[in-house]
Amino acid sequence: MITGGELTLEMLDLQYDRTAKFYEAPPQVKAIGGIFIIDDFGRQLVQPKALLKRWIIPLEKRVDYLTVHTGKKFDIPFDELVIFSTNLPPEKLLDPGLLRRVKYKLRIEPPTIPEYVTIFQRVCRQHGMELPDEILGYLIEDFYPRTGLPCAGFHPVFIVEHVIASCKYQGKEPRLTRELVDDALENLYIVKPELSGTANRLASESVDPSS
Repeated sequence: MITGGELTLEMLDLQYDRTAKFYEAPPQVKAIGGIFIIDDFGRQLVQPKALLKRWIIPLEKRVDYLTVHTGKKFDIPFDELVIFSTNLPPEKLLDPGLLRRVKYKLRIEPPTIPEYVTIFQRVCRQHGMELPDEILGYLIEDFYPRTGLPCAGFHPVFIVEHVIASCKYQGKEPRLTRELVDDALENLYIVKPELSGTANRLASESVDPSS
């Protein structure tokens, strides 16, 4: 079960449909026995502290409490793995006391060059496209070293989907070319690839590519 920036505290309780007279289970109940991923943690309308405090008892006691529309509360087993995913610094989202409540923290580093190539090849196969050696060489030997940007795992998907959209608009068969790849990168960071690495880094810090 995955939720993102749309998650609110109200969504974590039972939703009663007065017309149909039934309850919609909250996402954490639907995830029982599995994994509940809270993606884009820190970008919800509710404050991160308030959201995590809602999970303190379920995470520590493995039991959650829900409320029916009459006001009566009941408990339910909380048997699932909860994952908070974010690209924001955790120390800026939560104070040390709350950070301790999240007992395991894992930093996901940018992919290595071989991993990046594997991701790019897989994305191209999924879309029935070829990955020219010259495009890989341009990205790995020119673009990334020149701009100082790390190889990001989401770049291949962004580039390929942007190229497909551009080709579809132009009525052409989708294929990766230097011009289309540069156009995708320019839309990714809102700067031209030939600009300095400093300019690109500033753009990447000020613009969230996932939004």
